[in-house]
Amino acid sequence: MPSLQETTRRGLGLGRLRRGPARVDPDAPAIGLLAGSGRFPILFAEAARRQGYAVACVGIQYEAPAELREICTTFDVAGVAKMGRMIRTFRRRGVKEIVMAGKVTKNVIYTPMRWLHLCPDLRTVQWWYRRDRADNRDDSLLLSVIAEFERDGMTFTSALDYCPELLVKEGVLTRRAPSPAERLDVQFGWRMAKEMGRLDVGQSVAVKEKATLAIEAIEGTDRCIERAGQLCRAGGWTLVKVAKPQQDMRFDVPTIGVKTVENLHKAGGRVLAVEADRTIVVDQPDVVALADRYGMTIIAVRDDPAA
Repeated sequence: MPSLQETTRRGLGLGRLRRGPARVDPDAPAIGLLAGSGRFPILFAEAARRQGYAVACVGIQYEAPAELREICTTFDVAGVAKMGRMIRTFRRRGVKEIVMAGKVTKNVIYTPMRWLHLCPDLRTVQWWYRRDRADNRDDSLLLSVIAEFERDGMTFTSALDYCPELLVKEGVLTRRAPSPAERLDVQFGWRMAKEMGRLDVGQSVAVKEKATLAIEAIEGTDRCIERAGQLCRAGGWTLVKVAKPQQDMRFDVPTIGVKTVENLHKAGGRVLAVEADRTIVVDQPDVVALADRYGMTIIAVRDDPAA
C-alpha cells in the first residue's frame, strides 16, 4: 500500500468535502493530527479531507481550536503532558502517520509546581528521563518526542505535504514597498535571525536602524513584538522572521497570520519580512489586506537579501 505522502502527491481529486463530522470511506487512509492552537490545524484538516483522508485528531487541551471537532473524522483531547494517551488514541484510530500543526505554549513547563500542574502520565515521565538531556532546546525536545512515537511504529510527516499552498512566495506582498533604510534593516535582521535560528533560540528578530531591539525565545513571536514596541516608542521598526538553517519542516515552521499584523501595528512595527517558500502565511489575502489598511509592508525574501 503506498504511503500517505505518495497518495497525496497523486491526488484523489475528490473536491471540497462537506463541513461537519466527516463521512469518510471506511477504507480511506487515516492521517493523525496532533493539534495546537491557531488556524493552521484547521487549514491542514480541511486540506487532508479534500484529498480523501480520514483525519484522526488529538487536540492539545486548552490549545486546539474547537472547530476541529466539526472538521475531523474523530476528535480527542489530551493534556500536553499526556503522551501515553496521545499514542494510545492514535493507535486506536489506526493511525501510522501523524502531522503536528499549531502552536503550543512552551513556557508552561516552567510554571511553579509544574509536575502537579501538568500531571504527566507514566509514558511522559519515562520519556522525560529516557531522552538525551544534553539540552532542552525546541528541536531537541521535539525530535525526542517524535522518537518516542516511533517506538510505537508511528512516524511524523510535514503538514505542508498536504497544503503546500500555504507557503509564501517571494516578493513584496503589500502595496507599500520597503524604503531603502528598511531594506537595510531587513538585511541586518535576516543575519541576526538566521544566527538565532542556528542556535535554536528563536525565529524572529526586531530591528531598527541596524540595531537589535528584541529577540524571540521561549515566549514566542507575539511577546517579542510586544517587547520591541515597549523598547521603541517611536515605532517604525522591522520584524524579520525566518526558518532555522536546520529547519525540520515537520514541526515549528515559521507562521504568521492576521494576529501577527494586528500585534505589529499595535506595537508600532512598520515592516514584516519573512522567508519565502519556508514560511506559512495563514489566510494570506486577509493578512495582506489588513497590512495595506495599516500602511504596513510585508515582504518575502529568499536567501540572504544582502547577497
